[in-house]
Amino acid sequence: MESNILLESGTNELEVLEFMVGKQNFGINIAKVSEIMNYQPMIPVPDSPEAFEGVFTPRDKVISVIDLHKVLNKESDDSGHDLLIICNFNQMDVGFHVSSVKGIQRISWEDIEKPPRISGDGQQNIATGIAKLSDRIILILDFEKIVSDINRSAVIDATGATMTDESKAEKHIVIAEDSPFLNTLIKNTLGEAGYKNVVSFDNGKDAWDYISGHKTLPGNILDQIACVISDIEMPQMDGHHLTKLIKDDETLKKIPVYLFSSLINEQMRAKGNSVGADAQFSKPQIGALINYMNDHI
Repeated sequence: MESNILLESGTNELEVLEFMVGKQNFGINIAKVSEIMNYQPMIPVPDSPEAFEGVFTPRDKVISVIDLHKVLNKESDDSGHDLLIICNFNQMDVGFHVSSVKGIQRISWEDIEKPPRISGDGQQNIATGIAKLSDRIILILDFEKIVSDINRSAVIDATGATMTDESKAEKHIVIAEDSPFLNTLIKNTLGEAGYKNVVSFDNGKDAWDYISGHKTLPGNILDQIACVISDIEMPQMDGHHLTKLIKDDETLKKIPVYLFSSLINEQMRAKGNSVGADAQFSKPQIGALINYMNDHI
């Protein structure tokens, strides 16, 4: 499909599924979406958070459902016609209960801005971007954080991670991750593994400006930046485009780039390889990423 070509060529564009929760427009990267279904009753799970609506089993697959109306404090105008957006990310299937689906919008990451940390309607820290169209705004939600509020282990799993040795503890690591929640969590997890020199950015453009600023410094570039850990979905510049810029530069291409994303699957892995990623890891398995870093940087 054409959207695949966009990501493979690193053109910094994405397709967003636009949907409504109440009267407000929201969006999710279409790469996370498996299908859209009519709403159906759930099997409730005792002692679960209020926003966790329950589970259902289409085609013998158990899918957990989160009600975005409760997450966002919205009400559906016509609950009899509500929909479920079925997604696959972080190696799990999850459904999101929404009011309606508007369609697919192709947007450049450059046209997606970071939201203010605190918004007027109390939705602070659960949005990663604001997409401005000609006649409306689409709020891109932090679905990883929404899921983590219900199941923290679904977002970061450091199982099996080993400590780095002292010779690598001072290695300079760069993180690009747009979710404030995950950015902090990844940085702290690396710190717990012994890495003391970690700098993080919440979008690919700021990370690129920082990385490219080291080109003219004397000495071995790997002594300045030992590796880059990048998400794929980010405002201003996505992880594929960031990787391509690094690998197309004669000086910077020596820097290992590790993609760490909820979107890693066979198709996405091929796209990452096409832009030169050195290794790719699927969230929540940060333990595997840390062990790889211990062996390779």
